[in-house]
Amino acid sequence: MLDWILYGIGNVFEWHIILAMIFGVAAGIVIGALPGLSATMGVALMLPLTFGMPPTAGMLLLIGIYCGGIYAGSVSAILLKTPGTAASAATVEDGFALAQQGKAHTALNLSIYASVAGGLISGFALLFFAPQIAKVALGFGPPEYFMLALFGLTIISSVSGNSISKGLIMGCLGVLVSTVGLDPITGGERFIFNTTFLLSGIDLVPALIGLFAISEVFNQIAKGSKSIASGATLKKEKFSIKDFLSLKKVIAKSSIIGVIVGAIPGTGGTISAFISYNEAKRSSKKPEEFGKGSYEGIVASESSNNGTTGATLIPMMTLGIPGDVVTAVLLGGLMIQGLTPGPQLFTENADIVYTIMVGFILVNIIMLILAKMAIPWFAKITSIPSNVLMPIVLVLCLIGSYAVNNSLSSVGIAIFFGVIGYFLPKYGYSVTPMLIAIILGPLAEKSLRQSLILSDGSFMIFFQRPISILFLVFCLLSVFVPLLAKYKERRKQNI
Repeated sequence: MLDWILYGIGNVFEWHIILAMIFGVAAGIVIGALPGLSATMGVALMLPLTFGMPPTAGMLLLIGIYCGGIYAGSVSAILLKTPGTAASAATVEDGFALAQQGKAHTALNLSIYASVAGGLISGFALLFFAPQIAKVALGFGPPEYFMLALFGLTIISSVSGNSISKGLIMGCLGVLVSTVGLDPITGGERFIFNTTFLLSGIDLVPALIGLFAISEVFNQIAKGSKSIASGATLKKEKFSIKDFLSLKKVIAKSSIIGVIVGAIPGTGGTISAFISYNEAKRSSKKPEEFGKGSYEGIVASESSNNGTTGATLIPMMTLGIPGDVVTAVLLGGLMIQGLTPGPQLFTENADIVYTIMVGFILVNIIMLILAKMAIPWFAKITSIPSNVLMPIVLVLCLIGSYAVNNSLSSVGIAIFFGVIGYFLPKYGYSVTPMLIAIILGPLAEKSLRQSLILSDGSFMIFFQRPISILFLVFCLLSVFVPLLAKYKERRKQNI
C-alpha cells in the first residue's frame, strides 16, 4: 500500500491533473453556491467533459466539483439564509445569525476551515481504511437503516425552539409530506389529489428552497431592511489558528460521524450534518447559543457534511455501491473510463485508484486556497441593498427549483413551502423539524416496512442485531440526556 501511495503522490502533481482539480473545485464552488444547483447536478453537467480525458484527471475533476459544491452550499446558507445544497441546511440558522450580526467573515472562515478539516479526515479514511469501513457498511440492513433514521428524527427535540410540542407537530407534518407520491412497497398512489406531478413525491430541493430561501425573501421585504446585515457593521475579524483549535473536539467528532454515516449507502451529508449538529448541541457548554450564531453549530454541520464526501466513495470504489446520489453519477464516470468498481479495482488498477485517493486530499487543500481568496468578495453580499439583492435571490431560487425536474410544478411547490416558511415561524413553529422529517421520512418508512416484512410483523427484529441496538441506545441518550440536564437545572434554580 505504501508504495502505491507514494506512486499516487508523484503522479497527482502532473500539470494536467492539477489544472483539472482547480477547474473542478472552482466550478463546484460556483454551482454549489447557487440555490437549487446541487453538487449532483454539477457533476452530471460536467461528466461529458471527462470523456476524452485520462481516467485520473477526469475523475479528480468530478471529485473537485463534488467537494467544492458541498462546501459552497454553506456560502449562500450563511449570507442569504438559502442553503445552496441540502447538506448545508443545518448551517442556515447559526450562519445567517452571524451574518446579520455583521460577522459574515467569521462565519465563512469557520465554514471553510471546518469543511476542509472534514474533507481531509474523510480523505485519509478513504486512503487507509476503505476496505475495513466498507465491511461495517455491509452490515446495514433495513432494521439498521430504520434505527439510523429514528436516531436522526430525535434531533427534532433539539431544533424545536422554545416549544417541543410545536416542533413535534412540524415533524409530523414533515413526515406526512414525505408520504406524498407512490407507496415504496406496494406502488399505490398517496395524497396526489388527482395530479400527475405529485406521483414522484415532493422533491427535497424545492421544499428546501421554499422553507428557507423564498420565506427569507418574504421576510426581508416585510421588514423593509436596507440590507441583510442592517444595523450591523460588516466586521473583518481575524480568525486565527488558535480560534480554530479551540473547536477541534467538535470538528473531529463531527468529521468522524460524517465518515461513518457517509460510508453507509443511501445516506449522505444532509443526514450526517443534522446528527452532528444535534450531538454538538448536546455536548456543548453553551447549548443556548445554537440557532443564534453558535460557532460550534457551524463547524459541526460543515465538518460533518464534508466528512461524508470521501466516505461516500468508499462503498463506491470497494463494493461498486454508490454512497449517495452524487457518487451514483461518479460511478457512471468511473465506468465510462473503463474501470470496474469493486475489489478488483484495487488490484487491477491500483495506480489509478491511489492517484485518485491522494488527489482527493489535494482537492481539499485547493478548495481551502480558492475559498480563502473568495471570502472577502462573498462577505460583501450582505451589504448589497435588499431591493437589489432579494429579487436576484428570488429569481435564482425559482430557476433552481425549475432545474430540478425542468417543470413549473417544482416552482409551485417551492412557492407553497415559501408561504409555509414565512407564516408558521411567526406563531412559534420552526421549519427545521419539518425539513428533517421530509429528509428522513422516506428512509424511516421504507426500512420499517421492509424490516417488518422480513420478520413477519415482529418488532423484535430491531432488538436482535448489534448495530440496530447501538442506534437504539443512541436514540434513548439523545432524548433523555437533554431532559435530565433540564431537570437538574430546574432543581438548582429551586434550591
